[in-house]
Amino acid sequence: MSNQAHTFKGTIAVLTSGGDAPGMNAALRAVVRGGLDAGWRVFSIREGYQGLVNGGNFIREMSWDAVGGIMHRGGTVIGTARCKAFFHREGRRDAAFHLVEAGIDRLVVIGGDGSLTAADLLRREWPELLSELVEAGRLSQDNADRHPRLAIVGLVGSIDNDMVGTDMTIGADTALHRITEAVDALASTAASHQRTFVVEVMGRRCGYLAVAAALAGGADWVLIPERPPEREDWEVAMVESLRAGREAGRRDSIVIVAEGARNRRGRPITAEYVKDILEHHLDEEVRLTILGHVQRGGRPSAFDRTMSSLLGLAAVETLIAAKPEDEAQLIGLRANRINRSPLMACVAKNQRVGEAIEKQDYGAAMEMRGAGFSETVATLDTMIRALPRPPEPGQRRLRLAVLNAGGPAPGMNTAVRAAVRFALDRGHTVLGIRNGFPGLIDDTIDDLGWMSVKGWGTIGGSELGTSRSVPEAGDLEAIARTLADRKIDALLCVGGWEAYQSAYLMVENREKYPAFNLPIICLPASIDNNLPGSELAIGADTALNAIVDALDKIKQSAVATRRCFVVEVMGRYCGYLALMAGLASGAERVYLHEEGVTLDDLKSDVDRLVAGFEGGKRLGLMIRNEYANDCYTTRFMVQLFEEEGGDLFDVRQAILGHLQQGGDPTPFDRNLATRLAGLCVERMVAAVESGCGDAVAVGLRQGGEAFIDLSGLGEMIDPDFRRPAQQWWMDIRPQVSVLAQPSP
Repeated sequence: MSNQAHTFKGTIAVLTSGGDAPGMNAALRAVVRGGLDAGWRVFSIREGYQGLVNGGNFIREMSWDAVGGIMHRGGTVIGTARCKAFFHREGRRDAAFHLVEAGIDRLVVIGGDGSLTAADLLRREWPELLSELVEAGRLSQDNADRHPRLAIVGLVGSIDNDMVGTDMTIGADTALHRITEAVDALASTAASHQRTFVVEVMGRRCGYLAVAAALAGGADWVLIPERPPEREDWEVAMVESLRAGREAGRRDSIVIVAEGARNRRGRPITAEYVKDILEHHLDEEVRLTILGHVQRGGRPSAFDRTMSSLLGLAAVETLIAAKPEDEAQLIGLRANRINRSPLMACVAKNQRVGEAIEKQDYGAAMEMRGAGFSETVATLDTMIRALPRPPEPGQRRLRLAVLNAGGPAPGMNTAVRAAVRFALDRGHTVLGIRNGFPGLIDDTIDDLGWMSVKGWGTIGGSELGTSRSVPEAGDLEAIARTLADRKIDALLCVGGWEAYQSAYLMVENREKYPAFNLPIICLPASIDNNLPGSELAIGADTALNAIVDALDKIKQSAVATRRCFVVEVMGRYCGYLALMAGLASGAERVYLHEEGVTLDDLKSDVDRLVAGFEGGKRLGLMIRNEYANDCYTTRFMVQLFEEEGGDLFDVRQAILGHLQQGGDPTPFDRNLATRLAGLCVERMVAAVESGCGDAVAVGLRQGGEAFIDLSGLGEMIDPDFRRPAQQWWMDIRPQVSVLAQPSP
């Protein structure tokens, strides 16, 4: 590593400020290790801006090992605090002095818009503050000249997901996990007693958490700051909707209220008020749950760990490359890629959202939140209806069929539920095909109604049933006959590799079987995340979180002994789960089939393990993709490391198996499934009405959601290893390696 000779290129500091957010520690770790790897000194500022004002022991140089073992911890290990002194010029002058005293002129700030605004103010005043310090005799001119500018990079730490310039803020995904888990638990109690629960979530000026949690948790009503209820008598509309739901067969009702919810006149709508209204008019018990700071705390999700790590490394790269004339930058995530934006432009746009809400210009507020937010709210409007809208007079009612194919993936049920409700709400009929393509062959098909899919959105597995079976040539005639007999107008295949193979087979045989000339759409659902045309498949986020949860427990089990774990994860020949689990857990080695494994690799790994344990380390964590190498199996690696480690350390294997495939889907998988299902229904209906025999797959791509033509499937895949020809996650392999290497 470049800093082994202890000659440094410069100095970087990092602080966390404002409300704490899960994932801040992962970002801190990445800044420290990324800076050290690049040959720079790195300092942490304790207790946010208060540490800058105080100086001394609040500004501490960081080593590689100082940030080991912190990724799984919530909050921020370097602390955060309110600092009134920094609001005064004297306090900022002290902050500038302490930074220059430590040789720091590059700063990473992790916090909300107030913290980032304060950082930019310090940057803009920097030359004047240093001149004042020189005039006061506190700072030499030579020292001031060595640090003429302060470079600032901001990372947004906010569970509210309320910042322009990034699709997700640090901590928002974890907060959504907490809320969704609570809503799931409350829903089971509410259904048992036919009861209504009102749940208050955070979000003073941003309704993201409320909307996303309502969509993921299957809530029945939601109130947010940006879009108050249209009706003045919104209370009546809410009561009527919940009552209609009970009459339709719902046993429970969940109302989610953002803490900043208001009516169209700008008056607050409190959760307590909603509870009182419902209790009075529904004539039943209504319970209020205010989740409070439970949303903010706890272990960060896999996404918050991986995203924060990549953002932290990008922050270091940006600071190192910064020129004196550069303005402060905000590092965020756009369409699954790192994005850099002018910091204060983002803050200014963000503040305009709040101003629009205060001015009761709710249309502008929704517009500034972006198209994605508005589309999610529109989707939620459909999903919370008690019953579908009646068909338009004279409308042609299409017969749309849906099936699951391939291995079970958490989120399959969510996708089916969403497809059913979107289609029914547009006046069409939905047929559910049982047990995948064998069900299409055997004609085991049922009509699906609005309430028949109630509760499906939150549970794992496949209520329709699924199969890894791909039709053979002799099955095609039976499939064509079923399609014709059932008068199916379009087919939605929710699943993995087998779903795509089967759909492709139908497309190839359209000339022979005219019944196949109908719209066929594939929706990606696979924990392996190995499907073409989509950067993320439904189920992969749930599987990754299951792996990270298990790895956290494994690491805790080793604290009393010197032990190395070799953990085998699923993925077949696709390394997504292994690589991302390595990034999220801080594993020191990841073995992937894409890279191969050689004997020289294993020898180097043994040498590093021995050196590390001789140096005092207590835990080694190696992650192996299940098909990484046919010869060097998990058991082989365990035996090799055990033999070479001797009495220095023990070695254990952990094969996580099907726990990665089970469990209820995460909020991300639920909401992605719902979004993609809605797009699929729109595409199916449009294709039938235009007479187009569409054969496509939907997916989440860098530019947003898009469809790919299944006729070109062969060019997008590696058929021998059942994975996409281009795998975006391999581009972040170097960053994973930087963070995983042992201390210098």
